[in-house]
Amino acid sequence: MTAFPLKIVTPDGLEFDGQAEELIVRTTSGDLGVLAGHTDCVAPLGMGRATVILDGKKRYAACIGGILSVVKGAVTLVPTTFEWADEIDTDRAEASYQRAQKVLHDGAASETEVRLAEARLRRALVRKGVASMK
Repeated sequence: MTAFPLKIVTPDGLEFDGQAEELIVRTTSGDLGVLAGHTDCVAPLGMGRATVILDGKKRYAACIGGILSVVKGAVTLVPTTFEWADEIDTDRAEASYQRAQKVLHDGAASETEVRLAEARLRRALVRKGVASMK
């Protein structure tokens, strides 16, 4: 399979800079797959699993928020959060999940607290799901 240049940059720094054969990410309107020769585009990222094929092997990551850019064959992924499956702290993800559940089951939680807990819960579920794919 033909490779293309892929750069993954988060607010914490460079996560990946090399050649990839395929990239699949969750955008705000659904999953988007990128292969070599993909048309130029820009897409806002949603919250979900990213699949990157490198040297014929799949690697998975939790990819949350940000933007994807394809320009003249070069692909740049700029997520707010990006964690490779083997780097996810599952205990931390579980603790976040439990904290979110507690707020969601608290009848006295404010609307803002509920919205934040729902987002925390979704992030924790993505991270836990991706971590199980190590």
